[in-house]
Amino acid sequence: MLDLFAGPGPLLIDGGLATALEAKGFDLDDPLWSARLLLEAPHAVREVHTEFLEAGADVIATISYQASLPGFAARGVGWEAGIRLLDLATRLAVEARDAFWGKVTDADADRRESGDAVTGRSRRRPLVAASVGPYGAYLADGSEYRGDYGVGRDALDDFHRERWHLFAASAADLIACETTPSALEAEVYLQLLDETLDTPGWISFSCPDGEHISDGTRIADVAARCDGTPNLVALGVNCTKPRHIESLIDEVRGATELPLLVYPNAGEDYDATTRRWVEVADPDRAGAALPDLARGWVEAGAAGVGGCCRVSPADIRVLDGALRGRADDVEESPTA
Repeated sequence: MLDLFAGPGPLLIDGGLATALEAKGFDLDDPLWSARLLLEAPHAVREVHTEFLEAGADVIATISYQASLPGFAARGVGWEAGIRLLDLATRLAVEARDAFWGKVTDADADRRESGDAVTGRSRRRPLVAASVGPYGAYLADGSEYRGDYGVGRDALDDFHRERWHLFAASAADLIACETTPSALEAEVYLQLLDETLDTPGWISFSCPDGEHISDGTRIADVAARCDGTPNLVALGVNCTKPRHIESLIDEVRGATELPLLVYPNAGEDYDATTRRWVEVADPDRAGAALPDLARGWVEAGAAGVGGCCRVSPADIRVLDGALRGRADDVEESPTA
């Protein structure tokens, strides 16, 4: 089974892929969100993956969070074409990782051949996580922060099953179930993990406070239920306000020995009507730099740290410096 945490220091997860694409001028105001660029600008997706890798990320997530076969069908993309787009999402990340890693290993070999010491921190070979968004991402109405879909388990299973098995057979290293708002949806993921025991995965939750996932279930109860699935390599919290993270770490740590990944957003509120992030006053975070917060999360028990919406490659570079000792990169985070 994949050892997700082999290597020095905490695992570093990438940031907001959509954030980085918007910074390049792409308009993602679309039910497919960032996945629309699979249709329009796949080269830009590969470029942003590379930027996160160069910033220090050990794991990059594919641009498939809001990519689903029903979602593509609603845009007039046929089922077989949709399958090809899901494959493309994986290939873009794998190609970016392989090209980046080839340059790292070639540079190290050149330095050794010349007698120079290999400088910089020892890098893990980065991993590619096939991103699985919840049913609410397909609805594109903000319900990934509520979990109130109004559908049962069979509908959720039907929605996730084919995409899941495509990703399990792909070149991705693992599957990342992200921004999960619902205990019922987590149960569906656990069943799918049981069906694909050769494929490791993690389940990460969206949380409105320091104790619950978005549907109101205590995160400790969900974490305890997740114990016992052999290829579930971690639990996570993502797209959640930074000020809730430390409490959520404590809740999960009291319920399971599974490693915990935390990759929150930048502390803003998402307006599902306008599809925009809105800055809010957050007195618990005012003046706090992302590196300081991340150090505290690691001390509290997080095995991996990264970012979600509004967290850029520049932020990940700062985290890399703060958490793993690259002093030249330690500075105030742009989103802090």
